[in-house]
Amino acid sequence: MQPRYFVCGQEKGYTDICADGDIEMLVVVFQPYAAKLFFRQPLSLFQGENIAIEDVEDRELTELVHKVADTGNNIHCINLIEQFLLHRLVVCSDYNIDRLSAVIQDINLNPYLDVCKLANTACLSTKQFTRIFTEYIGTSPKEFLRIIRVQRTLFLLQQNPPYNFAQVAYSCGFSDQSHMIREFKLFTGYTPLAYLSVYTPISDYFSNP
Repeated sequence: MQPRYFVCGQEKGYTDICADGDIEMLVVVFQPYAAKLFFRQPLSLFQGENIAIEDVEDRELTELVHKVADTGNNIHCINLIEQFLLHRLVVCSDYNIDRLSAVIQDINLNPYLDVCKLANTACLSTKQFTRIFTEYIGTSPKEFLRIIRVQRTLFLLQQNPPYNFAQVAYSCGFSDQSHMIREFKLFTGYTPLAYLSVYTPISDYFSNP
C-alpha cells in the first residue's frame, strides 16, 4: 500500500507493483541534481522509500497537497504544482548545483568514470564530494554510477537490435558481460535476455530530453 501523496526517493533495486483497478497518477520527476532545490532535507533520507507528504514536515508542501486534493481538474492540479515549484526555485540559491550539474553531465557522457575523477570535476576532495553528492542526489556516487550503467544498458538495448551483449557491456562501463548480467538482474529482476523476452527495453533516463 502506498500513501495517496508521497515523495519517492532514489530506488536501490526493483519493485513489483500490483494495481487493483484503474489508477491515475500525476508524477513530477526531477533531474538527479535538482530535487534538493525543492526539498529542505537531505535527499538521502528518501532513498528507497515512498514517504507520505505529511511525514516530510514541510508546511508549504502539505498546503500544496491540500489544494491539489480539493481540485478535481488535472490541468489545475498541474498548474498548482508548477507554481509551487517555480516559487521554490526563485527563492533558492545553491552554489553546489553547478558542481553537480557538471558531474552528472560527465557521468552521462562517459561510462568509465570513478569517484576520484568526479570529485575532480566538482573541484572537491573525495570525502567532501561524496557527502555533498549523497545529500543532493539521494545515493552515493558509486551507487549512482551503478544505476546509470543499467540505464545506459536499457538505452543501448532499445536502440540496437540485434544485441551483442559483450559489446553492450563494454559500452556501458561494465568490467565484462557477467558483471552486466549480475547488475542488470539486481536492478530489474531479470537477466538481459529474459528481460527482452518480456519487455521492450526503454531507459526512462537516457530516452528523455
